[in-house]
Order: sequence, then structure tokens, then C-alpha cells
Amino acid sequence: MSPLDLDRDPAWLSREELDQARERLPILYVDAVPVRVDDRGEVTHVGILLRIDDGGTVCRELVGGRVLHHERVRDALMRHLEKDLGPVALPRVPVAPQPFTVAEYFPTPGVTPFHDPRQHAVSLAYVVPVAGDCAPQNDALDLTWLTPDEALDPGVQAEMDRGHGVLLRQALAHLGHPV
Repeated sequence: MSPLDLDRDPAWLSREELDQARERLPILYVDAVPVRVDDRGEVTHVGILLRIDDGGTVCRELVGGRVLHHERVRDALMRHLEKDLGPVALPRVPVAPQPFTVAEYFPTPGVTPFHDPRQHAVSLAYVVPVAGDCAPQNDALDLTWLTPDEALDPGVQAEMDRGHGVLLRQALAHLGHPV
């Protein structure tokens, strides 16, 4: 079954059923920190998306989204990277990806640093090197490539929504960058 067939899979949920499930169950997500690396494998830049949130506020976010029914985590990562960064981003997702952390989003602010007013979501978070040309797609307005130091700037961090600034700092710490 291809990822495109998942939307038509009768085992998946309608919009109404998804809203009901979100009220009762944690939903599985993936978050991805797209990075550019040099020949030595050192991170030179981090990709951050510019979006408009549900309230109409412009904010910065990482790549991410829901894992669909009957979809492998690796395939969900690839789908969301392509959806947000474009079809020629050329992400290098390993055959058996390992998350650098697990982020738990709650509808109630303050339970964890991660907030999603729609639901309780558990997200597996990955750092993914990207080698191709990236162009924002779908609801992403822009993609900015920042050095790790620029991405840690308090002004940039303040623009990051739903705890994504915390997730970005965790990713850079995981990669050995001082935060």
C-alpha cells in the first residue's frame, strides 16, 4: 500500500472520527529537524519553516506531522519532509531511523514544554540530513537555513511555536553543539 492510498484506506479515520480520537487518545507524530552537513558530517545549517498558525499568527516550526494508519515511521518522515520541503529535498532518512528524543504534546499548556491545543500527541523526533533543493510547500510560507548559532538566537527561539524551540535545542545538544 502506498502512502497515497492511506487517505482512502477504510481503516483510517474521517475528520470527525479523528477529532473524536484526539479527544480520547494520544496520537503518534514525527518531528524532523532538517539539517545541511559538510563533508565531515558536521551540521552547518538547520532548516526552519515559517507558517501561519490556526490563530493567524506567523511562527517558526520544524517539519512534522501525524503517522497514518498502516504507515511505517520512516515513510511518515519521508512524506512530511517531502510535503514541507518539496519533492527534490533528498532527505537521507536511515533504513532504521532512531529518534533523538520523544516529545509529548499536551492540550493543556505547561504540562511539558510541548503544546498542541488539539490533542495529546506523542512525537518521535529525528535529525535528518537533506542534500537536495528545498522549497516550502503546502502551508509552509518559507524555509530559512540558519547556522546552529543563529537558530539558537533568542529572537528566533521566541518565534518558534508549540515547543519547537525546545526541540531544536535538544536536537543541537544531541549533535554535540553547545546550547
